[in-house]
Amino acid sequence: MKAITLISSALLITGSLLQAETAAAPLHLAPAAPTLAHLEKAGGWTSIFDGKSLSGWTGEGYSVEDGAIVCTPKGAFLRTEKEYGDFVLDFEFKLQAGSNNGIGLRYPGSGDAAYVGMEIQVLDDRHEKYKGLAPYQFHGSVYGTAQSLQAEKNFLKPVGEWNRQQIVCIGDHVKVILNGETITDTYLTGIKPIDGKDHPGLARTSGYIAFCGHGDYVAYRNLKVLDFTPAPHVLAGNPDNTAPAGFTALFNGKDLANWKGLLKGPNDKPHVRAKLTPEQLAAAQQIADDLMRANWSVEDGALVFSGKGESLATAKAYGDFEFFVDWKIPAKADSGIYLRGAPQVQIWDPSNPEQFQHGNQKGSGGLWNNKSEGKDPLVKADKPIGEWNTFHIRMIGDRATIWLNGQLVISNARLEYLWDANVPLPREEQIELQNHGNKLWFKNIYIREIPY
Repeated sequence: MKAITLISSALLITGSLLQAETAAAPLHLAPAAPTLAHLEKAGGWTSIFDGKSLSGWTGEGYSVEDGAIVCTPKGAFLRTEKEYGDFVLDFEFKLQAGSNNGIGLRYPGSGDAAYVGMEIQVLDDRHEKYKGLAPYQFHGSVYGTAQSLQAEKNFLKPVGEWNRQQIVCIGDHVKVILNGETITDTYLTGIKPIDGKDHPGLARTSGYIAFCGHGDYVAYRNLKVLDFTPAPHVLAGNPDNTAPAGFTALFNGKDLANWKGLLKGPNDKPHVRAKLTPEQLAAAQQIADDLMRANWSVEDGALVFSGKGESLATAKAYGDFEFFVDWKIPAKADSGIYLRGAPQVQIWDPSNPEQFQHGNQKGSGGLWNNKSEGKDPLVKADKPIGEWNTFHIRMIGDRATIWLNGQLVISNARLEYLWDANVPLPREEQIELQNHGNKLWFKNIYIREIPY
């Protein structure tokens, strides 16, 4: 629900300050097809509308008609009774001429959803009365904050027809897919709202899903949610090498299935490896796999590294994900977890005086190769040498949040691409178990892929 204040066409022509604040910037939108394919295969969807009543919802001015929630002339706010934090919302909606509504995300329950939470605009933006819209006012925009491709091209079906839309709201990532096309794709960390206003709701991590109306007819149906709330940071009582619900085990406790050897340098670097021909890659991978089998083994349900050879890599590339790994090191050892093929979540012995100059006494879990945020862990959470430790890592966009043994050690820090500052972090790449020439143990390696 955001009352639309139109921008004077004269101001848009003159190049005024207002134009500078609202002019459309180039959009970098990830394609919709991989996201939709992920969602199509996903289990665990929960319906949030039974098609018959407003059970599970609270508010006024909405009714149920022909299996849909409809905004009546008295419609303002209708919200879920349950709060949601990280989720995908899938639904259908239908507009009439000039309809104006919105989807409130992480809404606290009172106040203007566009500012105290977030609002995804729902609007018949091609109607005559909406000429002069700012880019952040078109259908699918994060109101005031992130523009929609609708400002450039219309993806809405004609009024009176049903549209299908998905909203990804996970971590700081918001993506809107309308009728099979990505129209909005933004990451909220550090974003400057286009409208120049304060939007404290961008920092919220949970809240209600709400319909934000103006008394205009809008109908919603087939509403369902896929929950991506992070798992508990320590999986107490979970059997070894047995994936918890929603996760996949990358190590079965028996053999090296799902893993491959890391290519020798310089092909260990993703941007270099990407230049290999298929034939060159296959030949190099064969050598790496032979070396892997010679130096990585399974003992008592754990992956064990001999101290010789190269690091271990997942056979599959991953984009956004939630990841668990248990690890154990001997005294003075050094290791790490590469995310998207890039270093690294640091593992080392905090009591080793030989590395005090590098900050090991601060503990494991930092993004040690970063030059700025996230280099050092927030707390030292390592267990004594020889005991098992647990990393819980969440990667959204180019940012990682990391818990070590249940304690937050890195909070939403950007992972810098060490090898070339001019090369962006790969959007999908392998995860690696790094070695520095000492014995290592790993087990309980689980992943849940997150749509992006």
